[in-house]
Amino acid sequence: MHMRMTFLALAIFVADQSAWAQSFTFTTLAGKARVQGTVDGKGAEARLHAPTGITVKDGTVYFNEYWNSAVRKVTADGTVTTLAGVAATPGSADGAGAEARFFHSHGITIDRVGTLFATDYGNNTIRKITTAGIVTTVAGLAGAPGSADGTGSAARFSHPESLAVDAKGTLYVADTQNYIIRKITPTGVVTTFAGQTGTPGSADGKGAAARFDVPIGLTIDGRGNLYVVDGGFDAGKGNSTVRKIAPDGTVTTLAGLAGAVGSADGKGAAARFHYPVGITVDKMGTLFIADTGNFTIRQITPDGVVTTVAGTPGARGSADGTGPDARFDQSQSITVDGDGTLYVADTNNSTIRKGVRVAPAGAARPKGKDKR
Repeated sequence: MHMRMTFLALAIFVADQSAWAQSFTFTTLAGKARVQGTVDGKGAEARLHAPTGITVKDGTVYFNEYWNSAVRKVTADGTVTTLAGVAATPGSADGAGAEARFFHSHGITIDRVGTLFATDYGNNTIRKITTAGIVTTVAGLAGAPGSADGTGSAARFSHPESLAVDAKGTLYVADTQNYIIRKITPTGVVTTFAGQTGTPGSADGKGAAARFDVPIGLTIDGRGNLYVVDGGFDAGKGNSTVRKIAPDGTVTTLAGLAGAVGSADGKGAAARFHYPVGITVDKMGTLFIADTGNFTIRQITPDGVVTTVAGTPGARGSADGTGPDARFDQSQSITVDGDGTLYVADTNNSTIRKGVRVAPAGAARPKGKDKR
């Protein structure tokens, strides 16, 4: 009897979550689909070129662009300006605004006071950008790939793609081509948090016992749990799974099955992804995934139930719309604001998309404790 009641409760929970999950309406906030460029401006007048990282704070979205090698921002009304770097002018210089240089900067995150941090993929470094656009190098040495732990420029990375920051200012980095997750203290001390350098795989375990295969997306919740998209988009291989790392470094697989590419909704290992890249977590602990190879946006509940909230698997495009009517083209990053609004770096469309949840008629949002 107890087992039957538990199953029924789970079924109702999953059904409620699924109904709620299918109600995001996406619009284009900035840029014009398939028209690349470097123009600052408002809405469709702005031109972007392959935005790959995105983060948000208080309604202002910050993003970096792989091809433009710049960090830019877009306000709530869709006005785009360049915060640091010079479009299509790669380099590795620290400095203020247009004096700074990046080389294929990929991932970006923001801390509680508004300081930005970016993975400078081509330089193999981690950069810091203040609200005034002043850029400094936190860790790594430009042009010197490797895997060494150490402080500041003594540390080495190999094409890091994303990062996350916790409430204390500690950074975590998806050091993609080293197959590991790194940790950087506020004083710049770099250590290896999980995985084994140069040893790809899919093993769960603690610290160095765990294995990743092309870890590419990263986010952190209010309890200090890291979530890793163990994706493989750039390499055309990888695990296509979502992994969870507890504060003590213990790695488990939350959703997907290592090496099994697909688009199935479901719970845990029954779900399938297609080389996903981006990941974010909201205040309730719900994850959202930019499922890059499927051209969709997916949702994962804290217990691993996966649903598709926007886009149609295999149907690339740029259309605004609700749920399956929306179209994306290899979106590589996603972020969520405090009010639950989603923002997507729609990479191949060179646009920034905005997703607002629309509750189904008669539905109420599942209640949960604010974890941040």
